[in-house]
Amino acid sequence: MIALAAFAAAAMPVSGLAQAETLRPFFAKLAHANMRPVHILQIGDSHTAGDAITSAWRDLLQQKYGAAGRGVLAPGRPFDGYITHGVTVTMSPGWKISSDFGATWSMPSPPLGLSAFTLTSQSDGATMALLADPNEAFDRFVVCAIVKPGAGHLTLHAGTEAATFNLASATERPECRTMKLAQPATTADLTVSGGPATLTSWATFKDGGGVALSNLGVVGSQLIHWARTDDAVLTEELANYRPDLIVLAFGTNEGFSPRVNEFEYEVTLRAQIGRIRRLAGNVPILVLGAPDALSRRGEMRANTSTGETSPECGAPVAQPVQADPGVIETIMSRLRNSVGMAPSEPPPASQPATPVPTPVATGTSKGPLFPPAGLKLVRDVQRRISRQLNVAFWDWEARLGGRCYADAWVHANPPLMRGDYVHYTMTGGKEVAQRLEDDLDRAMAR
Repeated sequence: MIALAAFAAAAMPVSGLAQAETLRPFFAKLAHANMRPVHILQIGDSHTAGDAITSAWRDLLQQKYGAAGRGVLAPGRPFDGYITHGVTVTMSPGWKISSDFGATWSMPSPPLGLSAFTLTSQSDGATMALLADPNEAFDRFVVCAIVKPGAGHLTLHAGTEAATFNLASATERPECRTMKLAQPATTADLTVSGGPATLTSWATFKDGGGVALSNLGVVGSQLIHWARTDDAVLTEELANYRPDLIVLAFGTNEGFSPRVNEFEYEVTLRAQIGRIRRLAGNVPILVLGAPDALSRRGEMRANTSTGETSPECGAPVAQPVQADPGVIETIMSRLRNSVGMAPSEPPPASQPATPVPTPVATGTSKGPLFPPAGLKLVRDVQRRISRQLNVAFWDWEARLGGRCYADAWVHANPPLMRGDYVHYTMTGGKEVAQRLEDDLDRAMAR
């Protein structure tokens, strides 16, 4: 067994990226991004919504391959403090906001799409407007809405061109309308009239080539909340936005839950990866493993169904030999075949429990810092299920320095993380993006 572990450890990937071969279709398109635009669609929580990391990754990609527009956005301004690097968004008062999590979640909910936000106005003259930075100029403007009986219509403007989007329909269904422009533009807006309007997303793209990176996140949310989105809306939006890579960036809020159940989280992760594959087709998927984050709250030390306790930062932690699981499985399969051993049985089926929404805040009480035990459990499930379902996985925690790196990043000069030991500064976001892009570049070169 010692020889087995040594052999497997020697075969470990040199970067934080596993199952990189599943990204070959994405890499092939990226290699020709100068001729055809490439679209990366990231879905996640506050790390995605805040855009500190995705904006830096967007800049790196667009500097290398060119800009293909700002991509998909939640319509209007769905929450206070909404950050949209590359564009400035405004809207008139009176829009009713619905989302998959938080104070704007309710049952019944309007249909939710990729952005997990829906905005509805009952007022004639209600508006939304978008002003893009010069480097994010676009020649394709897309608006996705719900058409239904009694709905009004939208007057769309993009640059110097105008169009009408009639939302009245005999049946209720999602529909996206695209304006293709003769010349690149930096302004777009819409106005409601003749009845109510319900919007699920909008987007700007440039079709000549380059990269667009869409960041769609809901602060405080978990993957199980994103499961509240509507299949029909997702299908319509995916068909119009045509992503070349879908990035799932959840896990922090799951890891801070009062009790993290390994099997329940596995069911959720498996179901949502399967759902994306069913609705998006053969689009490569990249799972970002839950990053390091720290707490002082005692109840977070053992917040898993296994009762495992998380030591404080600085305390010695037993580190098992980390071997490439694919190599181990191959070797163990040969051993089982040679001695007639049966493969391990999968766990029994179950339904995920109703999640308990919890804030990520680490609290202000004195005490030692430590990563919640649930974070490691979530990360381990993400790594294992990504391998089993053959999707790419990036080990965010390991790539940034391993357990408790958040402490050093908070106290770096300049700070790379905020004082909550969870979220990243703009400088830290650039470092995260650089390390992710470095790993993707190496995999693409191979």
